[in-house]
Amino acid sequence: MKKLFKVLLVALMVLCLVACGKKEEPAAEPTVGGGDLVIYSPNSDKLIEAAEKFGEQYNVNVMVVGAGTGECLERISAEKDNPQGDVMYGGMNYANSYNPDYVPLFEPYVAKGDENLPEAYRNFNGITTHYCLDGSAALLVNVEEYEKLGLKIEDFDSYADLLQPELKGKIAMGDPANSSSAWAELTNMLRVMGDEPYDEKAWEWVGEFIKNLDGIQLSSSSAIYKGVVAGEYVVGVSYEDPCVSLLVDGATNVKLVYPSEGAVWLPAGTAIIKNAPNMDNAKLFLDWLISDEGQKEIAKTTARPVNPAIPNTAKEMTPFSEINVVYEDMELCGKNKGDWQKRWTEMFTAAQ
Repeated sequence: MKKLFKVLLVALMVLCLVACGKKEEPAAEPTVGGGDLVIYSPNSDKLIEAAEKFGEQYNVNVMVVGAGTGECLERISAEKDNPQGDVMYGGMNYANSYNPDYVPLFEPYVAKGDENLPEAYRNFNGITTHYCLDGSAALLVNVEEYEKLGLKIEDFDSYADLLQPELKGKIAMGDPANSSSAWAELTNMLRVMGDEPYDEKAWEWVGEFIKNLDGIQLSSSSAIYKGVVAGEYVVGVSYEDPCVSLLVDGATNVKLVYPSEGAVWLPAGTAIIKNAPNMDNAKLFLDWLISDEGQKEIAKTTARPVNPAIPNTAKEMTPFSEINVVYEDMELCGKNKGDWQKRWTEMFTAAQ
């Protein structure tokens, strides 16, 4: 027994000496990617496909819940005590990013590389990362249906043309009180249709436009451009990304017009949902979106990358040099969003 005890003691001493003499290894880097990422998004199919490329690159199971901006925000608010989603991808415009009802719903995070973006497009509130530029003024015209009205498609080039009496009840528009794209269209109209930006003359024009809508106000932004392609409407007041997507996909019966009075491009934003279940992947996704890799994927879509050094690849994208580009006072529009949405609703209701 004593002999056995001595053997065990010697073995223990050897193990201790080996352990003491062994160099301490550096801590292993955390595993990047894998697992899940749940995205809530009002974005078009092409931008959703770009997000799916992230999943392929990092072996992340990306699940996208597609809905309008208002619906996504309502869902995030309803789930705030038990979050089911990780990221709001799109819909985080200037007004929503400063809305006191929405700010507490999102996690403070500044994506890696944000400082390399143009100053106007950087994270300005600590939660919103901008990843692409949205053209808020896009008029999609069904050429055949337009010409059936006795009008010449080559003459259609402006917001002013929307007031043509032949178009009454044949224009599709969303609800600026519930749709981010329709809200952007409204502020674009207010920016360019007065003697001064956002003046009363611009509102007078909006009132005439509402009369020509003749009660048409759609709840889905996709129903606008899809309805124009199908011939249900002659003109759709939409936004650039899905309209160019139609052209890329081979639609030949529609024409995309940027109003000659001026067209605004706004930075589209994304943000991490507060206490996201897959927080690491959510942060990784935002980092990737504004990296060169992510921006090159955006460039393959019909949205414009927020990094101006990376050009779009689609030949259907009209260059800025051929468009009357104007700039929105985002702070002013954000501060007045509630009042202007209410005014639109009252004007639209009165017109009925």
